[in-house]
Amino acid sequence: MFCPFCRHPDTRVVDSRVTDDGTAIRRRRACPSCGRRFTTTETAALSVVKRSGVVEPFSRAKVIAGVRKACQGRPVDDDALARLAQRVEDELRATGCSEVSSQDVGLAVLGPLRELDDVAYLRFASVYRGFESLEDFEAEIALQRAERALRSTDDATANASRDQTSPAGVTSAGTPATQMEARR
Repeated sequence: MFCPFCRHPDTRVVDSRVTDDGTAIRRRRACPSCGRRFTTTETAALSVVKRSGVVEPFSRAKVIAGVRKACQGRPVDDDALARLAQRVEDELRATGCSEVSSQDVGLAVLGPLRELDDVAYLRFASVYRGFESLEDFEAEIALQRAERALRSTDDATANASRDQTSPAGVTSAGTPATQMEARR
């Protein structure tokens, strides 16, 4: 590491700390030549390989800009978009790869966007997946409806079983579950 003040080619690390969010390391360094101290921040690089083969650094701002177009006119605030971009970056970093394709970025956007807004999801998916006809939209909408119905059924089943027996093993009527089973 070159000293930013005197350009000496070797500096020593005085102190290292992980940042609050755990994504970077701050290092306090000292130059043996001029004696001045400075701080560096180290992060793991995440690069995106575009279809054309061009490699560029991952940018949350680009993710937000792309999703913002899909959310135009929808009740989605900037904080929700920032959280979505953070989730996308976290998911991509969790793969352990330093380079991801733009295709992978798009796939990582689809899940959180579906949870955020159905209409924005359809808009983004129509461009990302290249919908060419009404049938493409209808198939995607049918898939979303089926998944929503399945989740509703699962939620209703979970609520019904939770209502019958509480965590302490007592039914909603207040009778211990073991006594009810003994009566049967």
